[in-house]
Amino acid sequence: MFCSKKKSLEVERIVKANDREYNEKFQYADNRIHTSKYNILTFLPINLFEQFQRVANAYFLFLLILQLIPEISSLTWFTTIVPLVLVITMTAVKDATDDYFRHKSDNQVNNRLSEVLIDSKLQNEKWMNVKVGDVIKLENNQFVAADLLLLSSSEPHGLCYIETAELDGETNLKVRHALSVTSELGADFSRLAKFDGPDTKLMQNSGKTKFKRTSIDKLLNTLVIWIFGFLVCLGIILAIGNSIWENQVGDQFRTFLFWNEGEKNSVFSGFLTFWSYIIILNTVVPISLYVSMEVIRLGHSYFINWDRKMYYSGKSTPAEARTTTLNEELGQIEYVFSDKTGTLTQNIMTFKKCSINGKIYGEVPEDMGQKTDIPKKNEPMDFSVNLQADRTFQFFDHHLMESVKLGDSKVYEFLRLLALCHTVMSEENSAGQLIYQVQSPDEGALVTAARNFGFIFKSRTPDTITVEELGTLVTYQLLAFLDFNNIRKRMSVIVRNPEGQIKLYSKGADTILFEKLHPSNEDLLTLTTDHLSEFAGEGLRTLAIAYRDLDDNYFKEWHKMLEDANTLKDERDERIAGLYEEIERDLMLLGATAVEDKLQEGVTETIASLSLANIKIWVLTGDKQETAINIGYACNMLTDDMNDVFIVAGNTAVEVREELRKAKENLFGQNRSSSNGHVVFEKQQLELDSVVEETITGDYGLIINGHSLAHALESDVKNDLLELACMCKTVVCCRVTPLQKAQVVELVRNYRNAVTLAIGDGANDVSMIKSAHIGVGISGQEGLQAVLASDYSFAQFRYLQRLLLVHGRWSYFRMCKFLGYFFYKNFAFTLVHFWFGFFCGFSAQTVYDQWFITLFNIVYTSLPVLAMGIFDQDVSDQNSMDYPQLYKPGQLNLLFNKRQFFICIAHGIYTSLALFFIPYGAFYNAAGEDGQHIADYQSFAVTMATSLVIVVSVQIALDTSYWTVINHVFIWGSIATYFSILFMMHSNGIFGIFPNQFPFVGNVRHSLTQKCIWLVILLTTVASVVPVVIVRFLKMDLCPTLSDQIRQRQKAQKKARPLRSRRPQTRRSSSRRSGYAFAHQEGYGELITSGKNMRAKNPPLTSGLEKTLYNSTSWIENFCKKTTDTVSCFSQDKAVKL
Repeated sequence: MFCSKKKSLEVERIVKANDREYNEKFQYADNRIHTSKYNILTFLPINLFEQFQRVANAYFLFLLILQLIPEISSLTWFTTIVPLVLVITMTAVKDATDDYFRHKSDNQVNNRLSEVLIDSKLQNEKWMNVKVGDVIKLENNQFVAADLLLLSSSEPHGLCYIETAELDGETNLKVRHALSVTSELGADFSRLAKFDGPDTKLMQNSGKTKFKRTSIDKLLNTLVIWIFGFLVCLGIILAIGNSIWENQVGDQFRTFLFWNEGEKNSVFSGFLTFWSYIIILNTVVPISLYVSMEVIRLGHSYFINWDRKMYYSGKSTPAEARTTTLNEELGQIEYVFSDKTGTLTQNIMTFKKCSINGKIYGEVPEDMGQKTDIPKKNEPMDFSVNLQADRTFQFFDHHLMESVKLGDSKVYEFLRLLALCHTVMSEENSAGQLIYQVQSPDEGALVTAARNFGFIFKSRTPDTITVEELGTLVTYQLLAFLDFNNIRKRMSVIVRNPEGQIKLYSKGADTILFEKLHPSNEDLLTLTTDHLSEFAGEGLRTLAIAYRDLDDNYFKEWHKMLEDANTLKDERDERIAGLYEEIERDLMLLGATAVEDKLQEGVTETIASLSLANIKIWVLTGDKQETAINIGYACNMLTDDMNDVFIVAGNTAVEVREELRKAKENLFGQNRSSSNGHVVFEKQQLELDSVVEETITGDYGLIINGHSLAHALESDVKNDLLELACMCKTVVCCRVTPLQKAQVVELVRNYRNAVTLAIGDGANDVSMIKSAHIGVGISGQEGLQAVLASDYSFAQFRYLQRLLLVHGRWSYFRMCKFLGYFFYKNFAFTLVHFWFGFFCGFSAQTVYDQWFITLFNIVYTSLPVLAMGIFDQDVSDQNSMDYPQLYKPGQLNLLFNKRQFFICIAHGIYTSLALFFIPYGAFYNAAGEDGQHIADYQSFAVTMATSLVIVVSVQIALDTSYWTVINHVFIWGSIATYFSILFMMHSNGIFGIFPNQFPFVGNVRHSLTQKCIWLVILLTTVASVVPVVIVRFLKMDLCPTLSDQIRQRQKAQKKARPLRSRRPQTRRSSSRRSGYAFAHQEGYGELITSGKNMRAKNPPLTSGLEKTLYNSTSWIENFCKKTTDTVSCFSQDKAVKL
């Protein structure tokens, strides 16, 4: 893609190094990163377009146009335009604020500085101004914001080590090689910008920013359409009534009103009346509904931002709601899609335990078979005597150090193996401290453990490895390096010690290495196997450790065959693998290691709690299958108690389809008794029948590889994949690409009709985060890309539990109560006009005065419903966490759906009947205490308005579950405000100022001093409220919900709540999973023995980043000289094709 506007696929890219003028003619994209939605010019049109996608906003705009027509308008235009402009303005300000922060985050990345070669000298340039073809100088630990081509490096042979934590969360170092023709340009890191801005891999995988709306928003759109249809029906009924009335009764008024015959046609009168009533009855969906919803959502967002229990003090990172429109959706999540590295794990490997010669060392729990008396077991060992020890390393078993001091030969050999058999590179920092550069964090943990116990890996060359053994420098001759790969699942080194002995040291997966042991190891093998099972039961990554003494003559013969095999052109790899197998036999077992792939704090408890809330968690990771499975067991997502764990690893579509079919047969076969044989294996639609899922008893897991997933996502197979996956308790997708992550989310989102949440920490999670209904970014050390694309962010995975079970559930609960009450009160308020139409000649006369109609939703009833929508809660936050089952009503959409909507409407219709006909019947032919007639229009209106305000206030008091000072002030204060405004509008003073707007002077004072009026108001209130109280009492008493039960228990146990029982630690003994080098990549052994990653011997001892680096001037001169003398491909008449 040459630029962001071009859609054609780019096959090749022509670039000239350091030639901006030439490269600009191809119109490559600039390097500016855009994650924002608007700019100054596009904000207004795009935002208005998005807002008027809401049916309600378009509906109110239509009503505003109608109110501007004098012939049909019964209400003044300001009753609609003021709230419409208010809600659109508030939403626009909120959207602008959200996008401002996106611009701010983009600017932080775009304005970072880089050193670019311009006019033969290095100049500081912002990353957003870097162009394709620019030559850039990079230094250690410097941020990179473009796709680059390595030209040269300070490392030998043009190597550099990069960390891609910001892309994929991995802190492992990856090796990159410079171009051979440019590798000797200079010692500074120098790179050629190849892809910029939207063309980079990061931005290409980010996906498009979608306009997200909650399921409640979508439901409201449907309900607004239904309500509009309902209004049309009411308008037609009243219009027909008006035509009939005009035809039969209206004729009698024509002479009195001096109308000419035929001047007013009854049909035309009905037509005008129809539109008049559409305007009058529009308040069943007032615009204040949307204003209130935005305010409530904003309040919920601030609660998330202010929640101290989601504040991570380790990095001073609070939780952040980056959007304010999706809060209630957090209470309806059914599927969580999670990344692994950096999200579930810290990507920190810790050496926890080991088994040496049949004895366990480490934090051995007292309930294990082999008990050890651990002195000071709660205190870590003191390694201060070892000046070169890693101060961050902790080990709690002092027996291992005692064995070292006693000179245990097996312990020595064990630690020596850890210090020799690895691919770690060492260097010293500016303070002279030993630093390890590790390609795999597993190896880093093992080498660091050996270092702290006195066997310190110091340095290496292509032919030697130097280790400081208990203070003595020992140099071993490296004779051969038998590298790791996915098939071997082990690595070995062959070394010659100073005494001339040749030894093979090997470490690897226990299932593989145990097959290579000498028969004399049978007893030790049995004991070590038990230890490995115990380690694996605790979720630790295990490794077997073994060695072999080699005869000098045998090794020479073997090495000669290896050299010959390396020269072969055909079957070279197979021949080398056979030689490795030959020498890696008859090994002597030393023991095993147990490394903890450290989970983030609270991950296991969070996953267990979310599972109880019926939330299914799928892990989508780019890691290998073994790693993903190990983490699955460590998190208790996978357990040995599961009925079965299906593994799909087919390489073709046919194989994948067959594996899915067999898994489904196995799953249904084990549950055939409970399903009575009525199981349908093939469905015509992807919408799965939930009844089939309910027939499945037991727990199942599914693990699928990325290459298999690519076939499974094809149209003819994805039905089988989705059906099987949704019946499994746990799904793990490993070796998946960012695009596949998004495809899996889209599959479940579209065909399961379920609310999804995606959580990740790296740039490779961005497309998944954008595809899900809710995107959550982990703000940690892995960069900001996931956070920038997310809807919510926090620092630790464990906060997801509180975000969903507390904030999400409360937001959904509050929004549903708010909507139910809002529709109720507005139907009760509005339908009085409908009943009044039958008694006013269908003349479109309003019952209430226009000021009451204008102020009812804005002043009289707005604050109480806002207080309930913002602060209400059925149970406390702790009970929400303790009882995850409370979350299920949101998933089933029980609290506000079409059925609940009709119940609210029926309640509102009943209340409107009571509000109109009780005062009407009481006033019919009635006289006041002074003997005068009281059934005048304004007294009737005041009585109904007062009854309405009191009824809806009492009703919200009954609906409020959690009382605060604010609720009291808003509810009772609204009633007081109503009376204050009512008396003011009917006072002499306001009449003197505005006689035309407030003509009914003194009416309120006259009406509300009548005892019969108050009796009517009391009767109306009782008739409206008592049936609701009775129904709710019977419902709570006869069939209480879980929320009702917990609320009663909460009230009864306010004094002291019993301590929550902690879930006992489960121990698995039947599944042993070797965790060897899961992050390890093949090829490092060859890299080490070739010496390409070694510096020259006896380098000058300089410090920091200036080690062996040339100065900038010489680097530039070398580049310029090389450009003219050697690299002819960079000349003016020939371009490089990348």
